[in-house]
Amino acid sequence: MAIGGKQREERNFEQPKYVGLVEVRVIGINPTAEEFEALLGWAPKEDSKQLEYLGESKDGNTYLRVDVWMEEVKKRKRDDETEVNEKFKVSFYLEDKERENKDNTRKQYINNVGDCSWASDPDDLPDWFKERTYRVAYSGEEELYKFLRTWLSKLDYRNAETMLELEWKKLMRGNVRELREQINGEWAANVVVLATVETVEKESGVGEYQRIYNSAFLSPYSLKFFRAIDYMNPEVQAGLLTKKSTKPHEKFVMKVTHPEYGCKDFYTLRDIELYDSAKNMAASTKVIAEDDGSY
Repeated sequence: MAIGGKQREERNFEQPKYVGLVEVRVIGINPTAEEFEALLGWAPKEDSKQLEYLGESKDGNTYLRVDVWMEEVKKRKRDDETEVNEKFKVSFYLEDKERENKDNTRKQYINNVGDCSWASDPDDLPDWFKERTYRVAYSGEEELYKFLRTWLSKLDYRNAETMLELEWKKLMRGNVRELREQINGEWAANVVVLATVETVEKESGVGEYQRIYNSAFLSPYSLKFFRAIDYMNPEVQAGLLTKKSTKPHEKFVMKVTHPEYGCKDFYTLRDIELYDSAKNMAASTKVIAEDDGSY
């Protein structure tokens, strides 16, 4: 009998959770099982939903989940004194249907650098928007392109020759090669994202899941503003509503804190910190879910 080899590393499912703003770099997009092992040190099960990026929506349309994996730029020490670059994932959900408002009276349009605008008729679109080629946007494109414009920020989006367009038909076949080719590419830069914790009350108990807010992003230089001003202060937030002109980081705050359309998870608008469940008073208001696709 012969026994030997390298001991298999067990994944710790009690990974620490974080909330707050953190600077990250993109390290992977829709990784395969083998790429998971190289990027994250573990591989999902063969039948795991984590690898099911392409599927069919409840309306019968093709959908694609785009998982962007990122790692923290700065190393941090865990409780056991291990230094790590924490890994995070932000997901975008694309569906092969044109995006319209609830009463189907207006459509969303997107131009060739990822800007979006709403109108009931193309003639009503702003002139600055129509200076570039445009089309009706598909569901989920706005969020994805907001991320791309921040990540690929070395592109000069004011230049008339600049383009940022993905081939929609390829995406709807699960082909994300165009995106993966940008990792560590000429136009890529670091991004500041908002780490949140989603609380879901299930039949088996309350579950808390690490999330990344997927509707707004910042450039690294913006962090200095959050260190100088407490944007968690309701009076500061209210003051932004009275300003005639707002800066990108202020627009970010208004987006996240919007009472109806803002972030519904637990978060803080400060530098990233360990999540303290005792501070999350909203947990008891979550709806019951039979299952959750988190990992």
